[in-house]
Amino acid sequence: MTDHAHDHSEHSGEELVAEARRTLTEAGEQWTAMRQALFEELARFEKPASAYDIADNLSKTRGRRVAPNSIYRILDVFVANNLALRVESANAYLANTHPGCEHDCIFLVCDECGEATHADNDAVAQSVRSVANDRNFRTRRPIIEVRGLCSDCA
Repeated sequence: MTDHAHDHSEHSGEELVAEARRTLTEAGEQWTAMRQALFEELARFEKPASAYDIADNLSKTRGRRVAPNSIYRILDVFVANNLALRVESANAYLANTHPGCEHDCIFLVCDECGEATHADNDAVAQSVRSVANDRNFRTRRPIIEVRGLCSDCA
């Protein structure tokens, strides 16, 4: 679930995979069978997934062990190219349902069930960037996480 303060297209299913592939290849990166399998697996998760969760599931579906360090390397490429979002406090990842749309992330993370709702709000993000700029701090990509309870757990 996202709250949009700007326009972009949400994708799902095969359309999401195709958009991720397009975004990655346009960035000059390769879209390999392993990267596609990892992205498809990540997109199946409704809550943030750890590299170990992804590695376990891929190992089962591929019939051979997939090492978490391989998963981390690919996830780093995905985060750098805006295909995946990293929930820093949980060291977990979500597929970005609108690859190619760059904006700062605001996550509402439930301490009870682990759900991480991604909210977009350009005004909040710009305020954070302004605070950093006022202190001569060069921002790359602000990530804001708010911990608490989701509506189901509250």
